Amino acid sequence: MTRMVTSLSALLLSIILLVGGNASLMTLLGIRLSIESVPPNIIGWVLVCYSVGFVLGTLYVHHIIERVGHIRAFAVFAAFAAVTSLLYPMAVSMVFWAFLRVLSGFSMAGVLVVIESWFSSRASNSNRGALFAVYQIVFYLSAAGGQLVVNLGDPVSFMPFSLAAILLTLALVPLSLTRMEAPLIEQVQRISIFTLARESFTGVSGALICGVLIGSFYALGPVYATLVGLDVAGTSTFMASAIVAAMLMAWPLGRLCDRFDRRRVMFWVAFFASLTAIAVSFTGAANPQLLMLLVGVFTGLSAMVYPISVAITNDRMESTRIVAASATLLLSYGVGSVIGPIVMAELIGLMGPRGLFMGSAGFLLVLAVVTSLRITYTDDVAVEDQEHYVPAMPETSAVLTELDPRNTEFHESTVATEMDEEFRSQAS
Repeated sequence: MTRMVTSLSALLLSIILLVGGNASLMTLLGIRLSIESVPPNIIGWVLVCYSVGFVLGTLYVHHIIERVGHIRAFAVFAAFAAVTSLLYPMAVSMVFWAFLRVLSGFSMAGVLVVIESWFSSRASNSNRGALFAVYQIVFYLSAAGGQLVVNLGDPVSFMPFSLAAILLTLALVPLSLTRMEAPLIEQVQRISIFTLARESFTGVSGALICGVLIGSFYALGPVYATLVGLDVAGTSTFMASAIVAAMLMAWPLGRLCDRFDRRRVMFWVAFFASLTAIAVSFTGAANPQLLMLLVGVFTGLSAMVYPISVAITNDRMESTRIVAASATLLLSYGVGSVIGPIVMAELIGLMGPRGLFMGSAGFLLVLAVVTSLRITYTDDVAVEDQEHYVPAMPETSAVLTELDPRNTEFHESTVATEMDEEFRSQAS
C-alpha cells in the first residue's frame, strides 16, 4: 500500500493543490459577493455557472485531451483555472464573473479527467479498491483544507484570489515533471437518463436531488454563513467542518447499506436529513458550535444520498452496464447541481438565509416520498443479492467510475500490471 501511494505521489500532490485551490475559491466568491451586497438570487445565477461549465467539461474535454495529449491538456486546463482566479478581483461584474465561473468549471472538469485517467491506468484488480479509497480521502481532506486558505487575506483584496491561483499553478509542477506514461482515454458510455429512470427511478431521483443539495450548499453555504453573521474565519470553519463530516459519515452509514434494504436506508437518510435541515434553519449563528454540528450532520447525510443512489441502481444493473449507469447518474447529479443554486438563491431572497435549508428540507422530503412510493409499488432486491456498497463520490468525472470495485468489466492496464510485478519483486 505504501509503495503504491509513493508511486502516485505526483498525482496525489497535484490533486491536493488543485482541489485545495478550487475549494478555497468557491468559498471566497460566495463571501465576496455577500460583502458586495449582491442580491442572493443574482449570486445563485453567477455561482451556478461553475456547475454548467463542469457538466459541459465532462462531456467534451476528452476531445481536447485526445488531440493534444494528457500533459499539454492538463497544463492548459490548470492555467485557465489559475488565470480565472486572478481575473475575479480585477472587475466585479456579474456577467464577467459568470463567464469566469463557466470557464473555471470547464477547466476543473478537464484536469480531473486527466488525473483520474492516470489513476485508473495505475489500477489493477488487486489494488483498485485501495486506490479508490485513497483518492476519496485525499480529495475530501484537500477540499476541507482549502477552506482555511480563505482566512489568509481580506476577501475584498486580491490576496486570497492570488493564493488560490498560486495553488492551482503549482499543481502543474508535479505532473509536468513526472515520467509516468500517459494513459489512453476511453470515452465512458452513458445510458440516457430517461432509460435509466425506468429501471431505477429511485437511483436517478436520488442522484438529481443530491446534486441540488450539495451543489447549492457549496455555492450558497458561504452566503448563508455571511448572512447569519459569521466572520470570514467562522465561514471557512463552517464549510470545512461540513466537508469533513461528509467524509467521516460515509463509512458507518455505508455499513447500514450492506446490512439492510437500501431503499429503506435512503428513506430514513432523506427523512432525518430533512429534519436536520429544518433544525439548522432555526439555529442561526446564536450558537455557532451547535450550528456547525447540525450542518455537519446535514451535509454528511445529504452526501450519502448519491452513493446510496449508485448502489440502488447497480443492484438492478447487469455488471456490464455498471460503468455506463454510473456515468449517467453523474450527469443526473450535474443537472441537479445546476438547478439547486438557482432555486435556493430565490428562496433565500424570499425567506432570508434560512431559505437555503428550508428548501433543502423540501427536496429531501420529496425524495423520501418518492422512495416510499417505489418501496410500496416495486419489488425489493434481497439483501443477500445486493452488490457490495462503495462510497461513490459525485464531485468527480465519469472516468473514476471505472475504478469502482463493483465493475467486473475492469481490465488491468499493462502499466499497472508491470507496477504490481515490480512491487512483488522488490518485496521478495
